[in-house]
Amino acid sequence: MDGLTYEHDGALTWPVVDRLRGSHGPGLRLLRGAIQMTMRMALRTYNRLDIEGRENLPLRESFVMVCNHSSHLDAVCLLASLPLRQVHHAFPVAAADYFFSTPLRAVMSTVAVNGLPLDRDHGAGSLDGFRTLLAAPHSVLIFFPEGTRSRTGELGRFRSGVARLVAGTTTPVVPCHLSGAFEAWPKGHSIPRPVPLRLRIGRPRVFPTVSPTDRDGVRCISSQLRDDVAALGAQDDQ
Repeated sequence: MDGLTYEHDGALTWPVVDRLRGSHGPGLRLLRGAIQMTMRMALRTYNRLDIEGRENLPLRESFVMVCNHSSHLDAVCLLASLPLRQVHHAFPVAAADYFFSTPLRAVMSTVAVNGLPLDRDHGAGSLDGFRTLLAAPHSVLIFFPEGTRSRTGELGRFRSGVARLVAGTTTPVVPCHLSGAFEAWPKGHSIPRPVPLRLRIGRPRVFPTVSPTDRDGVRCISSQLRDDVAALGAQDDQ
């Protein structure tokens, strides 16, 4: 999401969000569920969202989803691919300096999409925080490894944070590609347009033999995941 580079180990801190997430009461879950249902209906009717490859999601365990990033529609489309009951355990990682810059934005991001703030400027504990979440059952972390929305719709370089997170683990990483989002809601436009969207979900990968301190190995993971996302996008041209 906007401005997020993953080259920094930002701290996962935001008091308002912590209080909301800590409650996780039935009222919050009902409200988030209602918002998610409304979003899914809007995506299906307004943007004719088509999702392929749901069978590739390893729903019995915690996992990571990575996707190209060209629009604010990206996170809600990935959430729409999950069972509704799982959205309370799915966390799109978002830039704290944008989506959590004010209490109102923080509450909206937390309630609507369960956004997870990443502070890029302070602390070195984000990867540890992500690992803690993934250690919990049925958790899903949603990353956009390009770090910011594309200004052209082209797939950019993948940063190293996700690779360092999953290196040396058996955590599945699911590559995804969302087409149409740049045309529907590019950076700088205020409202989305009724352009068809297609989300393709690929087969998960694991990287248990790569050390997170092996720079070449981490670089190879990032390249592999980028290639997987690009290959899914290339299917639009076939």
